[in-house]
Amino acid sequence: MHMTQQEPVNGFAVAVVREDGRWRCSKMDSSALSELDAAITQLRQLRSTGAVFGLLAVDDEFFIVLRPVPGGVALLLSDAAAALDYDIAADVLDLLRVDPPDDEDNEIWPEGDLGVLSDLGMPSHELQIIVDQVDLYPDEQLQMIAQRIGFIDEFTQLLDTIQA
Repeated sequence: MHMTQQEPVNGFAVAVVREDGRWRCSKMDSSALSELDAAITQLRQLRSTGAVFGLLAVDDEFFIVLRPVPGGVALLLSDAAAALDYDIAADVLDLLRVDPPDDEDNEIWPEGDLGVLSDLGMPSHELQIIVDQVDLYPDEQLQMIAQRIGFIDEFTQLLDTIQA
Protein backbone atom coordinates (compact mmCIF):
# COMPACT_ATOMS: atom_id res chain seq x y z
CA MET A 1 0.00 0.00 0.00
CA HIS A 2 1.54 3.28 -1.07
CA MET A 3 0.45 5.98 1.32
CA THR A 4 0.61 9.12 -0.76
CA GLN A 5 -1.11 12.19 0.55
CA GLN A 6 -3.28 13.35 -2.28
CA GLU A 7 -5.80 16.05 -3.07
CA PRO A 8 -9.42 15.22 -2.41
CA VAL A 9 -10.83 13.14 -5.22
CA ASN A 10 -13.87 14.39 -7.11
CA GLY A 11 -16.95 12.23 -7.18
CA PHE A 12 -19.25 10.77 -4.58
CA ALA A 13 -19.53 7.75 -2.34
CA VAL A 14 -22.93 6.44 -1.34
CA ALA A 15 -23.74 3.76 1.19
CA VAL A 16 -26.84 1.76 0.31
CA VAL A 17 -28.69 -0.24 2.95
CA ARG A 18 -31.70 -2.47 2.58
CA GLU A 19 -33.49 -3.08 5.84
CA ASP A 20 -36.99 -4.40 6.44
CA GLY A 21 -37.70 -4.28 2.73
CA ARG A 22 -36.78 -0.61 2.43
CA TRP A 23 -33.82 1.09 0.82
CA ARG A 24 -31.77 3.81 2.46
CA CYS A 25 -28.97 5.78 0.84
CA SER A 26 -26.52 7.90 2.77
CA LYS A 27 -23.48 9.90 1.80
CA MET A 28 -20.17 8.40 2.82
CA ASP A 29 -17.28 10.51 4.04
CA SER A 30 -15.11 11.82 1.20
CA SER A 31 -12.15 9.76 2.48
CA ALA A 32 -13.99 6.80 0.97
CA LEU A 33 -13.08 8.10 -2.48
CA SER A 34 -9.35 8.11 -1.90
CA GLU A 35 -8.87 5.17 0.44
CA LEU A 36 -10.45 1.79 0.00
CA ASP A 37 -9.89 0.91 3.66
CA ALA A 38 -11.80 4.00 4.72
CA ALA A 39 -14.71 3.04 2.46
CA ILE A 40 -14.80 -0.52 3.78
CA THR A 41 -14.63 0.66 7.40
CA GLN A 42 -17.50 3.10 6.89
CA LEU A 43 -19.69 0.40 5.39
CA ARG A 44 -18.91 -2.06 8.18
CA GLN A 45 -19.87 0.53 10.78
CA LEU A 46 -23.41 0.67 9.41
CA ARG A 47 -24.06 -2.70 11.05
CA SER A 48 -27.27 -3.40 9.23
CA THR A 49 -29.01 -6.75 9.37
CA GLY A 50 -29.81 -6.38 5.67
CA ALA A 51 -27.72 -5.81 2.60
CA VAL A 52 -25.09 -3.07 2.76
CA PHE A 53 -22.96 -1.91 -0.14
CA GLY A 54 -21.10 1.15 -1.33
CA LEU A 55 -21.29 2.85 -4.72
CA LEU A 56 -18.34 5.10 -5.54
CA ALA A 57 -18.19 7.31 -8.61
CA VAL A 58 -14.67 8.64 -8.98
CA ASP A 59 -13.78 11.75 -10.93
CA ASP A 60 -16.24 11.05 -13.79
CA GLU A 61 -13.84 8.24 -14.77
CA PHE A 62 -14.91 4.95 -13.20
CA PHE A 63 -17.01 3.42 -10.46
CA ILE A 64 -16.47 0.92 -7.69
CA VAL A 65 -19.06 -1.30 -6.04
CA LEU A 66 -17.99 -2.68 -2.70
CA ARG A 67 -19.86 -4.91 -0.35
CA PRO A 68 -18.66 -6.28 2.97
CA VAL A 69 -19.10 -10.05 3.07
CA PRO A 70 -18.21 -12.51 5.82
CA GLY A 71 -14.43 -12.67 5.92
CA GLY A 72 -13.77 -9.90 3.46
CA VAL A 73 -15.24 -7.59 0.90
CA ALA A 74 -16.68 -8.18 -2.57
CA LEU A 75 -15.41 -5.62 -5.07
CA LEU A 76 -16.07 -4.51 -8.60
CA LEU A 77 -13.92 -1.92 -10.36
CA SER A 78 -15.51 -0.76 -13.62
CA ASP A 79 -12.20 0.04 -15.35
CA ALA A 80 -9.05 -1.84 -14.38
CA ALA A 81 -6.84 0.77 -16.09
CA ALA A 82 -7.95 3.37 -13.52
CA ALA A 83 -5.45 1.70 -11.18
CA LEU A 84 -2.67 3.45 -13.11
CA ASP A 85 -3.96 6.89 -12.08
CA TYR A 86 -5.97 6.44 -8.89
CA ASP A 87 -4.81 5.03 -5.57
CA ILE A 88 -8.24 3.70 -4.68
CA ALA A 89 -8.44 1.71 -7.93
CA ALA A 90 -4.93 0.39 -7.31
CA ASP A 91 -6.07 -0.63 -3.81
CA VAL A 92 -8.96 -2.58 -5.32
CA LEU A 93 -6.62 -4.50 -7.60
CA ASP A 94 -4.29 -5.10 -4.63
CA LEU A 95 -7.12 -6.65 -2.65
CA LEU A 96 -8.18 -8.71 -5.66
CA ARG A 97 -4.54 -9.73 -6.15
CA VAL A 98 -4.67 -8.60 -9.78
CA ASP A 99 -1.86 -6.84 -11.60
CA PRO A 100 -2.73 -3.47 -13.08
CA PRO A 101 -2.89 -3.38 -16.88
CA ASP A 102 -0.09 -1.96 -19.01
CA ASP A 103 -0.05 1.73 -19.83
CA GLU A 104 -0.45 0.92 -23.51
CA ASP A 105 -3.67 -0.95 -22.96
CA ASN A 106 -6.61 1.17 -24.10
CA GLU A 107 -9.23 -1.47 -23.50
CA ILE A 108 -11.70 -0.87 -20.72
CA TRP A 109 -12.60 -3.92 -18.75
CA PRO A 110 -13.90 -4.50 -15.25
CA GLU A 111 -12.04 -6.33 -12.54
CA GLY A 112 -13.59 -8.07 -9.57
CA ASP A 113 -16.96 -9.64 -8.93
CA LEU A 114 -19.67 -8.85 -11.49
CA GLY A 115 -22.02 -10.89 -9.32
CA VAL A 116 -21.54 -8.61 -6.32
CA LEU A 117 -25.21 -7.52 -6.41
CA SER A 118 -26.78 -10.54 -8.10
CA ASP A 119 -28.78 -11.58 -5.03
CA LEU A 120 -30.37 -8.11 -5.02
CA GLY A 121 -31.63 -8.35 -8.59
CA MET A 122 -28.60 -7.28 -10.60
CA PRO A 123 -27.30 -10.39 -12.39
CA SER A 124 -23.67 -10.34 -13.47
CA HIS A 125 -24.45 -10.27 -17.20
CA GLU A 126 -26.56 -7.15 -16.71
CA LEU A 127 -23.87 -5.48 -14.65
CA GLN A 128 -21.42 -6.30 -17.45
CA ILE A 129 -23.73 -4.52 -19.92
CA ILE A 130 -23.72 -1.41 -17.72
CA VAL A 131 -19.94 -1.51 -17.35
CA ASP A 132 -19.68 -1.76 -21.14
CA GLN A 133 -21.55 1.54 -21.61
CA VAL A 134 -18.27 3.41 -21.80
CA ASP A 135 -19.90 6.56 -23.19
CA LEU A 136 -21.82 7.00 -19.93
CA TYR A 137 -20.48 8.78 -16.87
CA PRO A 138 -20.08 6.64 -13.75
CA ASP A 139 -22.95 8.41 -11.99
CA GLU A 140 -25.20 7.48 -14.92
CA GLN A 141 -24.03 3.87 -14.74
CA LEU A 142 -24.70 3.79 -10.99
CA GLN A 143 -28.16 5.23 -11.60
CA MET A 144 -28.84 2.33 -13.97
CA ILE A 145 -27.85 -0.06 -11.19
CA ALA A 146 -30.10 1.78 -8.72
CA GLN A 147 -32.96 1.69 -11.21
CA ARG A 148 -32.57 -2.04 -11.80
CA ILE A 149 -32.34 -2.98 -8.13
CA GLY A 150 -35.06 -0.60 -7.03
CA PHE A 151 -33.61 2.31 -5.06
CA ILE A 152 -33.43 4.93 -7.82
CA ASP A 153 -35.66 7.43 -5.94
CA GLU A 154 -33.58 7.30 -2.77
CA PHE A 155 -30.39 7.43 -4.83
CA THR A 156 -31.30 10.41 -6.99
CA GLN A 157 -32.64 12.33 -3.98
CA LEU A 158 -29.32 11.90 -2.25
CA LEU A 159 -27.34 12.79 -5.37
CA ASP A 160 -29.33 15.98 -5.71
CA THR A 161 -28.24 17.03 -2.23
CA ILE A 162 -24.61 15.95 -2.79
CA GLN A 163 -24.24 17.60 -6.17
CA ALA A 164 -26.22 20.72 -5.36
